[in-house]
Amino acid sequence: MRIPFDIIGSKEKSVAIIGANQIENEKEAAEYIMKKHKSVKTVLKKLAERKGVFRTYPLKVILGDPNTEVVHKENGYLLKLDPQKVYFSPREVTERERIAKIIKPGEKILVMFSGIAPFAIAIKKKNPECIVDCVEINPEAIKYAKINIGLNALRGIKIIEGDVRKVELDRYDRILMPLAETAFEFLDIAFLHAKKGATIHLYGLSDVDFKEKIEKVTKNYKILDITKVGAYAPRITKVRVDTKVL
Repeated sequence: MRIPFDIIGSKEKSVAIIGANQIENEKEAAEYIMKKHKSVKTVLKKLAERKGVFRTYPLKVILGDPNTEVVHKENGYLLKLDPQKVYFSPREVTERERIAKIIKPGEKILVMFSGIAPFAIAIKKKNPECIVDCVEINPEAIKYAKINIGLNALRGIKIIEGDVRKVELDRYDRILMPLAETAFEFLDIAFLHAKKGATIHLYGLSDVDFKEKIEKVTKNYKILDITKVGAYAPRITKVRVDTKVL
């Protein structure tokens, strides 16, 4: 049986999330997944794409425990979350590791749309001397971000709740914008808070003209690289646009 799904959690307890595509027998599919993966205690299905201010998937429980809070393990750190309340992608573990490895000592970093703080935690685990500010609007994600900082015994991560356009921010050496669908709408805020010579990591979709979007905000930039992060939809990929502020 071929079923597209993600697993979030650990060997002790995990949940499986089936994609929004049509499945002939949902319960049979869920039983198959739980039989094959003994750690899976709940199978969820996406009902639609991410939507709303909090950018979460509408999900329904097909089979198993209605309590879907889990602790996800990756790259030596822990992330507690409930996928019914917050957005998290286990597929982007490689991207988080990639970013963590390029951070320079002493950098001050801003993570917009930071969710449960996976980027911030990945960065701090490898670079304990850097400072990371996170901005997130979903109060449930804020709750889990604070829990996760404690779970990993980290310091130097500041969690800011609110709209990134309305909160008080500093100036930064590096800015992450991991919201592929609409991050470019906040480019003016990123450039406003970027130091001269800073790097902005803008995540987006391959069918977007990034040069056009950036030039609506500033001419003082240079695109350093565009890297494929992963599949998003047929003929569309999620990409990271590395941009230097001149």
